Amino acid sequence: MVFAESDFADPSDIGSVEAVKLLIAGGFGVGKTTLVTTVSEIAPLRTEERLSALGAAVDDLTGVETKTTTTVALDFGRITLSPHLVLYLFGTPGQDRFWFMWKELSIGALGAVVIADTRRLDDSFAAVDYFESRGIPFIVAVNCFDDADIYDEDEIRRALDLSDDISIRLCDVRDRESAKQVLILLIEHLMTTVGATPAPGRSRPNTAR
Repeated sequence: MVFAESDFADPSDIGSVEAVKLLIAGGFGVGKTTLVTTVSEIAPLRTEERLSALGAAVDDLTGVETKTTTTVALDFGRITLSPHLVLYLFGTPGQDRFWFMWKELSIGALGAVVIADTRRLDDSFAAVDYFESRGIPFIVAVNCFDDADIYDEDEIRRALDLSDDISIRLCDVRDRESAKQVLILLIEHLMTTVGATPAPGRSRPNTAR
């Protein structure tokens, strides 16, 4: 079921919540800030700083060597899907040393998007584990970079060890409609999972936070 812009006419569909807080999460450089910026109907709040030589000694820039800035606290944006449903988007920092922010940002969040890069899928494990262990519903959005190989949903599901109930969407976070459809998919996912008992998190090596 794909919703049009005005299909959320009854906020009771998601527990009578009109303003919904969502997290946009994932590894370093996967496109979190770009998604928030692309879909936000207001000027997004971004807490980006330039990468320094000092930070390069701490952060793993493998695969994102051309990246020059990083989110150090959060990104914030807003999108109205209908007169009755407004999404508040909080983008999380991707670097390990800023993970302490995730706990605060998760407070009150109804769900999350985990953005994945097929060139660096290992970077997605920590975010997946984080939301699984805390019972926060989430979907996976695969950001299709221009130089990345394209895999189908089943291949990605196996690679990330995702259960069948986790929705996956291939997207281009630079395209507003594509990014918007990711958020609509998350709302659809929440409508089918809110009130259900979340599956316990599965352990993976080297992802403890």
